[in-house]
Amino acid sequence: MRTIKMSIIGLGGRGTWWLGQLLSMEDVEITAVCDKHEDRMENGRKMCAEKYGREVFGTTDWKEVTALDDGAEAVMITTYWNDHVKIAISAMKHGKYAAFEVGPAQSIQQCWDLVRTYEETGVPAMLMENCCYNREEMTVLNMIKKGLFGELIHCQGGYEHNLRGVADSFARDHERAWHYLHRNAELYPTHELGPIMKYLDINYGNRLMSLNSMASKSRGLNKYLQDRYGDDHPYSHADFKLGDVITTNIRCANGETIVLTHDTSTPRPYSRGGRVQGTCGLWMEDLHALHIEGRTQGEVWEPMDNYWDEFEHPLWKKTKATEIKSGHGGMDWLVMRAFLDAVRNGIQTPIDVYDSATLMAVGILSEESIAEGSAPKSIPDFTDGMWIKRDPAPKTIYSLAEVDDSLFEGDVEF
Repeated sequence: MRTIKMSIIGLGGRGTWWLGQLLSMEDVEITAVCDKHEDRMENGRKMCAEKYGREVFGTTDWKEVTALDDGAEAVMITTYWNDHVKIAISAMKHGKYAAFEVGPAQSIQQCWDLVRTYEETGVPAMLMENCCYNREEMTVLNMIKKGLFGELIHCQGGYEHNLRGVADSFARDHERAWHYLHRNAELYPTHELGPIMKYLDINYGNRLMSLNSMASKSRGLNKYLQDRYGDDHPYSHADFKLGDVITTNIRCANGETIVLTHDTSTPRPYSRGGRVQGTCGLWMEDLHALHIEGRTQGEVWEPMDNYWDEFEHPLWKKTKATEIKSGHGGMDWLVMRAFLDAVRNGIQTPIDVYDSATLMAVGILSEESIAEGSAPKSIPDFTDGMWIKRDPAPKTIYSLAEVDDSLFEGDVEF
């Protein structure tokens, strides 16, 4: 495959991991690295030098990277949440595809700015929502497209994850903790909502219309810090604004409902709480089980294992043979390959700016809803009405809009 030149901005834990992954891909060449902390930036340059046997450009100023005339076609953005959108916009204005890590935008205006920049420049940007490419979610997508669930009625998802450890330190690596301290919102809606939007054809014949959110009391982080450090930790008695459990209800244009849950401040096992319910069946991610009318015998759950052979998404069937399972069981690798495929072929990304803006807007509007006593909030139509009858998304092996089995016949390049 043609080599893609790209740069990376943001070299904390996640960014440094991504740099290592990109350096392991023989069809990617890193041209520049950036982090506002010079030691991180120099570590990135060292990693590149070990790979290429030469130095690459490094800077602590991201503006230098987006404007750099070094042949780069794309920029990977793994900075703090607050910086993602503005850096992506700068990259797009300089003609470079922008990939940015998950996390919220900081205002609805930022979401519109991202959309308008795409419409003015024609340069795509992609929120790297890796859960869209998880094995089970992709298999459920395949089953939906093949009609097993009938007409979809309701979906659920959650970011339910014991992340209390981020409060151990408010050092530069723990930006999430600062959001917990100052914001009461669905802070991380994309992991649960990303796959659901693809299940429900959001922005392609359907859209998110409105939401309302509710927050529980905030106790988990204070108890965690007090139990662990007593009164010695400076934030043991801090006024954390984030409720321990945030619940968000969404209604879609075609009548489906969605429930999202954010729960990261309590002791619990990890879960994304996926649920898809249609007129013909139901999938529950926590059980790894389904009930499909006409296939399941009796009113019982069937294990997901009964369906892999017939319905596993062909992208996973093919890529399993490569034994590449890097990052969150393989979905990180797939989301990056999907982005690189779009760059290489000069086509739209499978998660486009309209999807990205919609996903990020939910977090912002949930904060407003909670502040206003769980008031309903309208979700903007970032497509300006195009969702009613849009041109089809590009047909590729990485498509999240459809599953075309014919694309996977014979040898497939990933």
